[in-house]
Order: sequence, then C-alpha cells, then structure tokens
Amino acid sequence: MKGRIVLLDHIKGRAAAALMVDGRLQDLLIDPPEDTVPAIGAILRGVCDRPLKGQGGMILRLPDGQSAFLKQGKGLKPGQTLLVQVTGLGQDGKATPVTTRVLFKSRYAIVTPNAPGLNIARSIKDDDERDRLLEIAHEAMQGAPEGFGLILRSAADEADGDALAEDILAMRDLAATVMADQEGEAELLVDAPDAHEAAWRDWASPEPDEVIDREGGFEDLGVMEEIDAALGTAVPLAAGASMMVEPTSALVAVDVNTGPDSTLAAGLKANLAAARDLPRQLRLRGLGGQITLDVAPMPKKDRRQFEDALRRAFRADGTDTVLAGWTPLGMYELQRKRDRWPLSLLV
Repeated sequence: MKGRIVLLDHIKGRAAAALMVDGRLQDLLIDPPEDTVPAIGAILRGVCDRPLKGQGGMILRLPDGQSAFLKQGKGLKPGQTLLVQVTGLGQDGKATPVTTRVLFKSRYAIVTPNAPGLNIARSIKDDDERDRLLEIAHEAMQGAPEGFGLILRSAADEADGDALAEDILAMRDLAATVMADQEGEAELLVDAPDAHEAAWRDWASPEPDEVIDREGGFEDLGVMEEIDAALGTAVPLAAGASMMVEPTSALVAVDVNTGPDSTLAAGLKANLAAARDLPRQLRLRGLGGQITLDVAPMPKKDRRQFEDALRRAFRADGTDTVLAGWTPLGMYELQRKRDRWPLSLLV
C-alpha cells in the first residue's frame, strides 16, 4: 500500500484514525472513553478555587466536579473566572493542566487571541505564495477584535483562496464568540475534535493520496496488526538490532540492543536506527514524561552523531520534547509532553 493514506474507522465504538505512509503506521488517534477528563485542546470556562502556595499555581474548578491546574496563578483570586485550554492529561487523580493562552486551530489557520500579528509557517518558502497568503489573511481578519492574531499553517500552502478565507473567518468568529463569554459558572465552551476531525485538521500537509472511511478498514489494511505490535515492548530494527520500550510508573525505559552484529560499528548503527524510529514508537504508544535510553555500547566520539539523529527525528515529530542529555552512567534522557492517552488504555 504505497503513498500517504488516511484511514477512518472505530475501535470499541469510538472514532479512530490511522496515518499510513508506504504501508507503515505513522500516527494513530483514538477517542478516549466518554467519562474521561476534557481532551487536549478543549476550551472551558474555569473558576479559580485555591492557590498552591509555594508553587505559584492555581487549582481551578471545571464542569462535572473536575479540577485543573494552572501553572501561572499570580494575581488570581478564588472565585475569579478564566477561559482556559487543556494542554495535557490529568492522569492518576492529578488535576488537568491548562493554560490561559487559548488557541483556535483549524485545518489552515490558528487564531490567537491576545497575541496579535500575522505569521506564516516557515515551511512555506515561496515569496509569491507567502504574499498571496498574507493578502487573504489580512482581508479575512478585518473586523477581528483588537489583539487577535493569526498563524497560517503549512497546509495553507497553495490552498484554494476561497476555502482558506472561509476557514479563517470561521475560526475568527468562533474565537470572538468564545472570548466574549468569560462570565458564569464552569462550562465546556469548545470541545476538542474527535479522532476523525483531528485527522482531517492535522494530517492535511502533505495532502493524503487517499482517504478510506469505512468500518473494518483497520483490520483489512493491517492497522490492527501494527496496533498489536505497538502494545508489545520489542521493536525490531535494521540488521537484527532491536529496542525495548517499557513504560513504568516513573519513566519510560528504552533499551537498545545490537543483536547478532558484533562489529565495532554495531552499537552506533543500532543507536541511530533507534533514534530515527523512537518518535514514531512513542507517538503510537501514547507515551510521554521522562524517557531514559540505555543505548548500545559505542565510543564517546560517536555520541554527537547519535544526538544529531535524535534531534532531527524529534524536530519532525511536532510534540514538545526536551533532549536533556547524557547521565553520568551513560544513559540518555529526554522529557516529552504527555499529549495523548496511552494506547494501552484505549484499545
């Protein structure tokens, strides 16, 4: 199955979407159970409940008895209402992390209240195209509330002008309506997109070669086999090498092995292969937080090459990841944002 294919199906009655590139699963979205906390991207009106002394944060009340944690709570008072957006997962009884930096994201654009200016994705490099997009954006944002900004996403490149303008207007008007609705009890104002909507919005660039929307598509086209593999710990790499990806309560442990190759370059080869595939493995498994790599033995002079490969791989991933570096015992550590539910809890 060659090309970039988007498959829309359901798992356990919940919407699910898979992105296959040349027959290999690159990304997977599955709706969480309905009784979970608000999904990442949801916009809510919250009510300040109590400050966290010593941390500078604030606990907010959300609808249905749920709670949220706002990192920057300076100057806020209990009872004050705020518009917030969910930025992470509140697992194991923890409050859901939120921010007051609310963004309204669509297929082509992101409207940014309280962050004025018009910006275009750096991946769009053609000057004539950038000028065309700026002209459309300026016209569409006429009449927007003061302080509203706009970011044109990479999918806007060569997009139909009318479709782009309509997309921007829809987000502009939604943002204006929501930002004007700041008073009242805790309430969900804009729900996060389901898996099918998120796939349409976020997998638009590059344009998929085919979209398959039918029940049983996951089973017929090999997605379920890939999901089963992602539920395991062993990941085969080139030349017989492998890595083990094992989540624990404290961190995600990744162990890289060379396999039968006993040459001097075996460690570097295995580590480079692991670096290139690690973002995909974490993405499919829905893993984040602290991640510790026990790399295969290699000379210290080869560490820079490994670091460069890891940096390139995560740059293309999109999820906020901090490459922390080497420990005294020769482990490599990174910190990755928890931006989706673990796969093991969804299937």
